[in-house]
Amino acid sequence: MLSETFLDSLADHYLLFKAFHIVSVISWMAGLLYLPRLFMYHCEAEKGSKQSETFKVMEYRLMKIIMMPAMLLSFLFGGILLLVPGVLERPFGWFHGKFLAVLLLAGFHGVMGKWRKDFARDANQKSQSFFRIANEIPTVLMIIIVFLVVLKPF
Repeated sequence: MLSETFLDSLADHYLLFKAFHIVSVISWMAGLLYLPRLFMYHCEAEKGSKQSETFKVMEYRLMKIIMMPAMLLSFLFGGILLLVPGVLERPFGWFHGKFLAVLLLAGFHGVMGKWRKDFARDANQKSQSFFRIANEIPTVLMIIIVFLVVLKPF
């Protein structure tokens, strides 16, 4: 069990942790929304071309330098917020819905990592239209998460 002093310290810094959580979520979402767009443009580039190689670098850096750390920090700061006494109050239904949507975002992140590796090997088999539709998935999940957190409907 966590000490009362530790929990009080977390509560004293609640707004700081919340700010870090929001910044990391925004950074992660930016990548989740931008990477499928890069994939769409990458589909147009001829394999082995300078343009294709540039997209490979952009996709790698976006995934490894921005998205992965932002996702991990989102989970870290979100987890810290959950430890603050009084943050998670009954009813919990909205939180379960949010957590499920966040897990789906993390799964989508993982799937995009596979797609990035396919492009890196010049083995992509998906069309521009596929990535155009895939680009909507994080948007829909983001809307669900925001409405659940703000409205707490259940």
